[in-house]
Amino acid sequence: MLELYSKAKLPTIFGQFEIYVFSDDENLENAVLVRGDVNSKENVPVRIHSECLTGDVMGSKRCDCRDQLLKSLEFLGKQDFGMLIYLRQEGRGIGLLDKIRAYSLQDQGYDTVEANLMLGLPADKRDYTFAVEVIKYFGIKSIRLMTNNPLKMDFLKKYNIRITDRIPIISEPTPYDEFYLNTKKMRLGHQI
Repeated sequence: MLELYSKAKLPTIFGQFEIYVFSDDENLENAVLVRGDVNSKENVPVRIHSECLTGDVMGSKRCDCRDQLLKSLEFLGKQDFGMLIYLRQEGRGIGLLDKIRAYSLQDQGYDTVEANLMLGLPADKRDYTFAVEVIKYFGIKSIRLMTNNPLKMDFLKKYNIRITDRIPIISEPTPYDEFYLNTKKMRLGHQI
């Protein structure tokens, strides 16, 4: 069950937001950045971003996570209203320890999917139930989802979240993440 812990103003380099901190059934502290008034609105731009410590914080070039996060915040900062839901599910839901174990296998030439499967983990373990609850908490009637991941769209639709548009997040591949991005496209169906 979703429970609001606290909220505050959050001025950022991308503009003025409010930050909401909710706890969920697993007692994870998930953050939601809200731009303007999203309550009961239609066509709210929403980014659902899964935590990536190595990318978001440390600037790893192995993935495009930081790029997606920054591009999303930049876009939202230019809108009258919008939302970024930051989920604490590191490494496509496998956690930091297993993510680094998977990195080690990737260093040996395996792709991200193969590495997860070799560790006995699913290719993608993320769950977006919290995001569904947040969207319903604010009474949002429809969203414009900022994503390249069709599975995220399918998950939300399954829980009756109306998606009126998909806003792609375009990143230029680098020599460090090109193999990763191709794997996401070919093996996970991402629309890159």
